[in-house]
Amino acid sequence: MANNINIGDSKVLESRETPDGTMIRRRRVMSDGRRFTTYERIEMPALVVNKRSGNKEPFDRDKLLTAVRRSVGKFFNSDMEVEDVVNKVVERVYDLGRDEIESKEIGQAILDVLAEVNEVAYVRFASVFLEFKTLADFENIIRRQRKTTGKK
Repeated sequence: MANNINIGDSKVLESRETPDGTMIRRRRVMSDGRRFTTYERIEMPALVVNKRSGNKEPFDRDKLLTAVRRSVGKFFNSDMEVEDVVNKVVERVYDLGRDEIESKEIGQAILDVLAEVNEVAYVRFASVFLEFKTLADFENIIRRQRKTTGKK
């Protein structure tokens, strides 16, 4: 349910950058004393995603967030941890400096970030993204991850 609040009728009480540095959080107060919070995100340049089907569509951070949350969100303790993963993926995608990107490159960026932050989510995502067919596929990705991290 959306509230129609005219933020022009409000005053900013405080502004803070979010811990990950991707947004500005502003606490506001209305003339009648009601308080609310707004979040401002940097608008990124247009980016086109080339899908496996051959279709093209605009890059959509919210769609990426939904996909990550749906596929591996249960392996994280909070929505903020999932947001952090998505922010890192978005940063990597835009750091490529291109106007178009293949959907598989986005999937690889997700996989790379997950490998750094959550091994179980990494294996889960890898099983779908890399289309595992056998237990050997799981064993190979786990072996590769252990070799990369130096864990046994």
